[in-house]
Amino acid sequence: MPQLFEPLSLRSLSISNRIIVSPMCQYSSTDGFANDWHLVHLGSRAVGRAAVVFTEANAVVPEGRISPEDLGIWKDEHIEFLSRITVFIKGQGSIAGTQLAHAGRKASTAAPWKGGKPLSPEQGGWTPIYGPSAIPFAEGYQVPKELTLVQIRATINAFRNAARRSLDAGFEIIELHAAHGYLFHEFLSPLSNQRTDEYGGSFENRIRLLCEVAAAVREVWPERLPLFTRVSATDWVEGGWDVEQSIELSRRLKTVGVDLIDCSSGGNLPGVKIPMGPGYQTEFAERIRREGNIPTCAVGLITSPQQADHIIRSGQADAVMLAREFLRHPYWPLRAAKELAKPVKWPAQYERASD
Repeated sequence: MPQLFEPLSLRSLSISNRIIVSPMCQYSSTDGFANDWHLVHLGSRAVGRAAVVFTEANAVVPEGRISPEDLGIWKDEHIEFLSRITVFIKGQGSIAGTQLAHAGRKASTAAPWKGGKPLSPEQGGWTPIYGPSAIPFAEGYQVPKELTLVQIRATINAFRNAARRSLDAGFEIIELHAAHGYLFHEFLSPLSNQRTDEYGGSFENRIRLLCEVAAAVREVWPERLPLFTRVSATDWVEGGWDVEQSIELSRRLKTVGVDLIDCSSGGNLPGVKIPMGPGYQTEFAERIRREGNIPTCAVGLITSPQQADHIIRSGQADAVMLAREFLRHPYWPLRAAKELAKPVKWPAQYERASD
């Protein structure tokens, strides 16, 4: 079996190791523009020798932002600074990825350190927000407007255009964000999707939007470059989205050009009790990998090099994504290489500290 520091091949890319920086919202943009914070935040993880560095959720339309400070890629003007970031990441030997997203009914909220609550237009938020059905996420949230069929076509086109801009900005991996209660997850789950048209009701109808977006992205995303999708493998609620549906969805996504499933969980309903612990979502990555016959990435409370290496060696996933641990330790891969006695080339500027 491969191990943590062996390359991973996906389409034309040879990914140098199995360590990926997970998308992590920074709530530090104005009008969607990346800035020096994003350059330093993402660039430092590439200096630390993560194989792939993902941006945070990158909104494809302004009303699809989680907060007013979210990163965006809904207009061509966003490309210039994003290009500066991708050039730096590539210069460190890493691969730059971006996660394309629409927050759906969880849009227009404050940054966590500002309370994280829904924002009215008077508070800097916006209205309306949109979802598959007119069901708010929780008490105190806006009631979303149900997307019309015309608006669904426009949303698909927004993702297609965002993929084109991502290519122009120098990204080499796109991830579609279909997890954590945002728009695609809302369509997938029968608890948030109560439509009666071709985008609601049956499993086939509930997965339709995500599959159509993946196909639309593939129209402009080169055959040589990988496409990922992040899913919440379960809602953790009876009668909701579950791992069996995630496995079948993964099979369908593979047929329209998705190369890897990033396996998270939850986020679509408030107050759900999730049995969190080290590697608590890894079983989803293992099942989707085995039963869906598609590469997967494990994410969720992965902290130690030994734990990450075990996930790869035991065949539970093809790669690991770290989030909070990369906030604590930007150069985590260098530490992991040392603990696992694996040779990794340090940046020339830092070699004197590599002993």
